[in-house]
Amino acid sequence: MVAYYGAKNMLAMISARHTPNQNHLLAALPAEILDRLSPHLELIPMPLGDVLYESGGQLQHVYFPTTAILSLHYVMENGASAEIAGVGNEGVLGISLFMGGNTTPSQATVQTAGYGYRLKARLIMEEFNRTGGRRSGTLHNLFLRYTQALMTQMAQTAVCNRHHSVEQQLCRWLLLTLDRLPSNELTITQELIASMLGVRREGITEAAGRLQLAGLISYRRGHITVLDRSGLESRVCECYAVVKNEFNRLLCDIRHRQ
Repeated sequence: MVAYYGAKNMLAMISARHTPNQNHLLAALPAEILDRLSPHLELIPMPLGDVLYESGGQLQHVYFPTTAILSLHYVMENGASAEIAGVGNEGVLGISLFMGGNTTPSQATVQTAGYGYRLKARLIMEEFNRTGGRRSGTLHNLFLRYTQALMTQMAQTAVCNRHHSVEQQLCRWLLLTLDRLPSNELTITQELIASMLGVRREGITEAAGRLQLAGLISYRRGHITVLDRSGLESRVCECYAVVKNEFNRLLCDIRHRQ
């Protein structure tokens, strides 16, 4: 009984530190829409490596990360994989629901441990398709704009992986990850980064070594600290700016319309 109440109090303390507004997409919704969704938003822990959905699986929930970062990656038949996009506090996991499908060929895992909210697919689709009322279609338009931004990220990732050096890819990945974190520290191994970028671990080791030698990052096993963000921005390819600007353009525009 003591353990039960202890766990309940701990959950209450954790919940008090988190609000749906920590997710930028939810924060962009008009208050009346968020009020309808809030009672159904379930705060959940997202442990590192947790699989939120498998390739080809039916989507039962959508996920709105707050402090966690999720990775969408494609797994080949031989087990090799590469990240095609990341989702953090700027977005939502489960866009295939809005595009008319209930499954996706990609797998979604937790890249950076943290928390997020999940919502049953049926409930988000009811709001997505809602008609009538002054705010009719607001969530529909916002989510479609986010989907366009996510598609830009996927396309730019494909181009970057094909045409840019491993060091440039690493800089892009580090900067996009930093944009979703409250600090300049990342808990991740070089092996996991190599897997997400679809390159050999030795390539990541060499690239990270050059960045560390230049004083841009500090690396110890499983931890990367960014010491000089502007230095990373000077070395990154144009892909980082393309993705960031598209997210800002689409999501800032929808806020101005509200």
